[in-house]
Amino acid sequence: MNLSQAIEHANAFVFPAFLSDDLARTTEREKNEEAISLLSQAWMEAPLGKEPFPFDLVRGLADRNRELCDIIGTERLRNERGTSLSQHLSDQDLLAGAAALQHRDVSEVIRTAGPGLRDMGVAYVEATVSGMVAGVDIETTERYPDRGYIINVGLAFVNLAPKGRAKRGYAAYCGLPEMYRQKGVPLAEIHQISWGDLEGKKPFRENQELQEALLEALKRYPYMAHNAAFEDSWFMLQLKGYAEARKAGEIVIVDTRDICRRIDPEVRTLPHDAKPAALETWARRRKTLAANQKERHLGLDDVELMFSTVEAEFAERNMFA
Repeated sequence: MNLSQAIEHANAFVFPAFLSDDLARTTEREKNEEAISLLSQAWMEAPLGKEPFPFDLVRGLADRNRELCDIIGTERLRNERGTSLSQHLSDQDLLAGAAALQHRDVSEVIRTAGPGLRDMGVAYVEATVSGMVAGVDIETTERYPDRGYIINVGLAFVNLAPKGRAKRGYAAYCGLPEMYRQKGVPLAEIHQISWGDLEGKKPFRENQELQEALLEALKRYPYMAHNAAFEDSWFMLQLKGYAEARKAGEIVIVDTRDICRRIDPEVRTLPHDAKPAALETWARRRKTLAANQKERHLGLDDVELMFSTVEAEFAERNMFA
C-alpha cells in the first residue's frame, strides 16, 4: 500500500458491520492498520501547515478499526502484533522534556547528552528542576490504540519541590460499547475496572468536555507519564487536537521511566526480569510504596505514586532548586 492508496482507503465508506466473514474482516483490519501507520508517518513528516490531509482522517480510520475489532473479538487479537504503539519517545522528545524541567535551552542539554544521548543521565542531573508539571496516566482495554478504548484517565498537577504534593487531581471513567456489558471489561485482571464503573459514562472519543480539558492541560504544562510513549500513542489516535498540538511543539512530554533508567544507579545492578524501571519496582526502592503493596493500575492513583517517586528520586540526586 502506498500513500495514495492509504488516503483512498481511509476515505472509503466501509461499514464494519457489513463485513460478514472472518476473512473479509481480517483483510479489512490489516488494511486499516497499514493505512493508519502510513498516514500517521506521512502526516508527521510533512512540513507544518502543508500536510496532505487533516489528521482527523487518521483518527476516523482508527475509530472504524476499533469498531471492526469489537466485531472480530479483541481477545482473538491479543497476541497479534500491531503498529500503532510506539516503544519509546524520540531523542528530541527526551531532550525537550529535560530542558523544560530545567528551564534551559535544549541546546545546552544536547551538549551534555552527547551523540545517541549517551550522557543523558548526566544531563538530567546537572541542572536543578522546578515548576508546575502535569501528570497523566490512562487505563485501556487493549495495548494498541487503534483496537481498544481509554476507560480511565488520571490527571494531577504538582509544583516540583522537595516533598511536593500533587494537587488538583482529577479522575474520569469512560464508557464502552454495550456489548461489553455481557463480555466483560477487557484487561480487568490488570486494572480491576468493572462494567459498573463504566455504565452510563460517555466513551472517551465522544466526551468533548473531557477531551478539551485534557488537551488544554497537556498544552499548558509539561506532562509526565511513566513509559510516556504509551500515553502519547493513545492520545495521538484518540485525543482530538493532540497530534496537531504535538507537531506544532505545543506539547512537551517527560518520560519518568527514562529518568529512572538513566539516573537511578540501582537500575544497572538489578536483573532485567526484576523490571527495575517499572513504576512499582522503582517506588519500592524509593520507599514511596511499601514492600507488600502493589501498584494500583488506576489513573489518578498511579499519577500520585509517580509524582511521589519522582520527587523522592530528585531529592536523592539533589536536583531541586
